[in-house]
Formats: sequence, C-alpha cells, structure tokens
Amino acid sequence: MQAAQRPPAEMRVILVCALLSPLSLARACPKECSCNSNNKVVDCRGRGLYDIPRRLHPETQELYLQDNRIRGIGSMAFREIPLVRTLDLSNNSITSISPTALLGLRTLQRLSLAHNSLRELDKRLLVPIHSLSHLDLSHNSLGGLPGAMGDSLKNLSYLGLAHNRLTRLDRSLMEAMTLLDGLTLRGNPWRCDCQLIGLKLWLETYVFKGGVMDEVLCFQPEEMKNKDLQKVPYELFHACMATSYHYLFANIHHLESERLLRGHTHGNHANPSIHALHVPMAMGEGFGGGGGGAGGGMTECEPKQKQRPVNLRHAIATVIITGVVCGIVCLMMLAAAVYGCAYAAIMAKYQRELKKNEELAAAQGADHATADDKEPLENAIA
Repeated sequence: MQAAQRPPAEMRVILVCALLSPLSLARACPKECSCNSNNKVVDCRGRGLYDIPRRLHPETQELYLQDNRIRGIGSMAFREIPLVRTLDLSNNSITSISPTALLGLRTLQRLSLAHNSLRELDKRLLVPIHSLSHLDLSHNSLGGLPGAMGDSLKNLSYLGLAHNRLTRLDRSLMEAMTLLDGLTLRGNPWRCDCQLIGLKLWLETYVFKGGVMDEVLCFQPEEMKNKDLQKVPYELFHACMATSYHYLFANIHHLESERLLRGHTHGNHANPSIHALHVPMAMGEGFGGGGGGAGGGMTECEPKQKQRPVNLRHAIATVIITGVVCGIVCLMMLAAAVYGCAYAAIMAKYQRELKKNEELAAAQGADHATADDKEPLENAIA
C-alpha cells in the first residue's frame, strides 16, 4: 500500500524541476543586476554598464537596462534571452545598432530606445519580430524611418517619434500600421510642403478613426512656422493645389466608401453569412491593438458616426463659398452689362433728338435771315 501511494518517478522529476527553476534563475543573475525569480524580471538600471550583461537566464521575460552608458548593440546581443517580452534600453548613449541585434527575439512586445543618440535605423532591425506592439524612439536624432520597415510595424499599437529630426514621413509607412492607436510626433522640424500632404491626409483619417496623437507643428517654410499641420488649410499649399485637392477628394471618397460599407453591414443582419463575415472584421479592427480605432474602421456597436475632421469641412466649405461668390460676381457682371446697354441706347436716342433739334433750329434761323433781306429791298424800291 505504501508503494502504491508513492508518486511516479516522472512526477517527482517534474516536482524537483519546478522547485529548482527559481533557484536556477537566481543563480544565473548577473552580478551587476538584481533578479526576481517569480516574475522573471532582470533589473540592471543605473549600474554604469557599458555593454549588455552576460549570463542572463534564458527564461528572462523583462530586461531593464535604462540609465546606463551603453553606446552600441552588437549582433545577436540578446541571444541568451529568446523569451524576453519587454526590453528597455532608454537613456543610454546608443549611436549604432547592428541590423541583427534583435535576431531571435520572436516574442518581443515592448521595445524602448528613447533618449539615445540614434541617427538612423536599419530596415532589417525589426524584421525577425512579429509581435512588437510598443515602440518608443523618441528623443533621438532620427532623420527618417525606412519605408521598407512598414511590414515590421504592422502590429504596433503605440509609436513614439517625438523630439527627433524628422522633416517628413512616408504615408505608405504609416498606412501599414493598421492597429496603431497612440502616436507622438511633436518636437520635430517638420517641413510643411507638398511632400507632407500625404501625411496630413493620413493624420486626418487616423484621428477620424479614433487614433490619439499630440501635434505636428510646422518648422518650414517661414510663413507656416509653429502652425499645426492638421489645422493648416489646403489653400496655403499654393505650389500643389491641384495635387492637394486630388488627395482631398480621394480621401473623402475613401471615408464615404467606409461609411457606406458600415451601413451595408448594419442592413444585412438577416443574412447570417454576411453578418458573420463583417462582424469579426469590425471586432478585429475596433479592438485590435488595445483600443482600436486606427484599424480599418469603427465597431459595429458605435452609437453614432464621428464628425469629419475640421480641415475637411473647411475645405468643402471653401469650395462652396467660392462657387457662391463666383455666381454673385457673374450676376453683377450681367447686371452691369444690361445697364451699360440700356445706358448706351438712351444716350444714342438723346443724341439723335439733339441733332434733330439743332437742324430744326438752323432751318428756322435761315428763314428769318431771308425775311430780313427782303424787307430792306422792298423799302428801297418803295
């Protein structure tokens, strides 16, 4: 009976491994860091490190390396911790990152490189990561983001780009981030020219769908300095008015198509197949990324349609007002033409009557002169 109650050998092995796992994590902790074996967190903040610490436990899920003196990250620098989910490298002196530095981190969700000295990012840096949802690149010296990086950012729900040296962003790069619902862009020297119209339209669509962001203040040209790009009327882009209106009405058409699609979805509740097709799409777009809104549309149970961006309404109102003004001007010109013709006719009639009166007066004067000449002659004969 005692032998029957003894647990099997496999169960004893599993029990021993479970008891020794926290101990092994504690023993694998680098001397420069402090480790929590319960939640698998390694804290190396403010330790004056110049490099990534070695002998990290492979089960580490969170690694904090901010407030150190790290200047560069080499190839496969985190190969010892393939299960890490949060990696914080903020407030260091990082100037370069190897394109293969993050190779093997397939479960990474949050990456912070804020407050460093990065000038550029290689387009291959984030390729091996498919689960990244939070990326903070603020307070660096980035002059742009590679357009080819869009596929690596498609699952982002937050992107921090504040206080860099960005003058423009590729619209195709932003459109790839369909789950984005948090964005910071302030503190960059934005050049508000024709090449930024694409970003302006994307921002209006992004805000229309419920996305949250700060502001994009123009730095150049001088006449637009310190103006919020979202509030700059399209009429101020003099050099590219045709292009801007093309983008504007294309964007309006796109939003109108989405509205009609949502209305079509609401009208097909009686058809189970159509309802099953559209509802998961709305749910995925509305709630994916933690708050949703920046996906492809609004949710099924939204109580009312959100207002269009102010700039869209202003642009449409400007077109309508311009048409009304042009119509009024045309009417005034027509009235002036009618008045001119009437005035010319009256003056012509007046001139004819005046000339006729002058001829009549001249004829009467001639008759009087003839009569005066006859009287002296008759007196002389008498």
